[in-house]
Amino acid sequence: MPIEDVLLDLKHKIEKNLPAGVTITDVEFEGPQLVLYTEEPRKFADDGNIIRNLAKELRTRIAMRPDPRVLATPEDSISIIEEVVPKESVISSYYFDPDSGEVIIEAEKPGLVIGKHGATLREITKQIGWIPKVVRTPPIKSRTVKNIREFMRNNLKERKEILKTVGRKIHRECTSKDQWVRVTALGGCKEVGRSCFLLSTPESRILIDCGVNVGSDENMTPYLYVPEVFPLNQIDAVIVTHAHLDHQGLVPLLFKYGYEGPVYCTPPTRDLMVLLQLDYIDVAAKEGKKIPYESGMVAKTLKHTIPLDYEEVTDIAPDIKLTFHNAGHILGSAISHFHIGDGLHNVVFTGDYKYEKTRLFDPAVNKFPRVETVISEATYGNSNAFQPALKDAEKHLQMVVKNTVERGGIALIPAFAVGRSQEVMIVLEESIRKGLIPEVPVYLDGMIWEATAIHATHPEYLNNDLRKLIFQKGQNPFLSECFKPVDSHETRQKIIQNPHPCVILSTSGMMNGGPVMDYFRTFAEDPRNTLVFVGYQADGTVGRRIQKGWKEIPMTGKNGSTEILKMNMEVQVVDGFSGHSDRRQLMEYIKRMQPRPERVFTEHGDEKACVDLASSVYKKLKIETRALTNLETVRLL
Repeated sequence: MPIEDVLLDLKHKIEKNLPAGVTITDVEFEGPQLVLYTEEPRKFADDGNIIRNLAKELRTRIAMRPDPRVLATPEDSISIIEEVVPKESVISSYYFDPDSGEVIIEAEKPGLVIGKHGATLREITKQIGWIPKVVRTPPIKSRTVKNIREFMRNNLKERKEILKTVGRKIHRECTSKDQWVRVTALGGCKEVGRSCFLLSTPESRILIDCGVNVGSDENMTPYLYVPEVFPLNQIDAVIVTHAHLDHQGLVPLLFKYGYEGPVYCTPPTRDLMVLLQLDYIDVAAKEGKKIPYESGMVAKTLKHTIPLDYEEVTDIAPDIKLTFHNAGHILGSAISHFHIGDGLHNVVFTGDYKYEKTRLFDPAVNKFPRVETVISEATYGNSNAFQPALKDAEKHLQMVVKNTVERGGIALIPAFAVGRSQEVMIVLEESIRKGLIPEVPVYLDGMIWEATAIHATHPEYLNNDLRKLIFQKGQNPFLSECFKPVDSHETRQKIIQNPHPCVILSTSGMMNGGPVMDYFRTFAEDPRNTLVFVGYQADGTVGRRIQKGWKEIPMTGKNGSTEILKMNMEVQVVDGFSGHSDRRQLMEYIKRMQPRPERVFTEHGDEKACVDLASSVYKKLKIETRALTNLETVRLL
């Protein structure tokens, strides 16, 4: 059936289910949702059940758009909104889009603009006709969030056309009578880096992640040239599980070589993805390496990105529905549940996950309506890969920092900008507030402050304790006065030239570049200082060499020559802050999964870890298992 006939049929079904006196003028697909156009937005606002009932009846996401002719002027609308919305919400800006009939309201307390069960939003629509969309005013100014919001506003017309094209492709008619499901491993199997998989059926092809292995020149990219993937413009959707480069660093490359479809991820992943992609190509250019894509491809990716919240069931292809669930790994990280066909098969891609409550996140979700196949990470899949309890790790960190600053030293912590830095920040803030460590400045260098600003913009993705602290008690630990952003080379030089007891949290996490190396060069020879590792150090990195006990570290000097740096500062490794599940948690995650899966495939770990975890799952849980190998295709059904 042609898509126009599908829309006409849907319009007739909707009109039959509308209450008496409520009318629509048109219907259209925009991305995964069906949009209804009406000259009576106030009637829809009067009865919030109209849209809910239609969505339930048609089993699809539905949105409503008002006809531009029935909208109040922006000036009158602002006056009315400010009468309806409590002043405590602190509205900072408005943006009116006549094409969509939406008014974007930016407020410090979005919940007050939304109202209980959306009551205030409905009241706004009743009075002005516009459909209000609420976003949070970032409590910490973020260049990334500001630029993304401006970019999306400036490209609304083009984005609407993109969504229309995507929507018509999603809701096309299924044509094949065959029923099968296959997974092709394109990267990240029996290795860490360049994660990429293809989920395919007779109707659809879905790419899950497209990462880059920044630590390898030879095995840097996924196998995107194989026949299963080409041509790229025939892929229905790209799913990004989270923002780390080994899972999304090459998504813009897909657009460079012909992909024109949607990219699905959570809202925080979208913001962090842009930040890390731009930094990736900037660092590559500064190091004289060939960059895989230009910044224009990052912008194009952003235009095609469709953010989805946790628990939203969304059509992404004629025969596939996607639902994101919390993965507990980093901000916005998602376990992806694919419902294929009409109950035909259910696949869960875990991405990277943490099956334990941390300072930032709730434990990874492992309860689903249905699941037959699980594809799980195995970073710490080895039988002896156990991490200390988080409380023990926190006490260890407190002791190290306390001892260092009390002897007049500096605690230098190399950290990844996203995830580990914010976890450590929460611990340091509480420790200083409670007097467990002396009151010293905590300097944040590299991308850490910008990544923290994005965390502060999306507090709804943090765990229950943090949300209560922020929303109910008005205490945001990220805004503590102990944190001092290092926002320029000059600020960094002042710290280096005037050393004083403090904590320095700086990128890069493995000491393979970044501002942490400037501090290390200066502070390495003083035994009062401590180098504190809180994250994984890969072979070949400076961090790994130091962990192995090297006392003389070769460094590249200003003129390009090699200099030897004497290592006198104390070295401490504080395990337990990892965003990955350890061996015990990996096993518990599968063991406690509901319902129990029929098969488990392992990936994202070295060969021994992947094989060891697969073997143990089979022996102890009696579930069919296999450690996937790059370039193999496995039939699931």
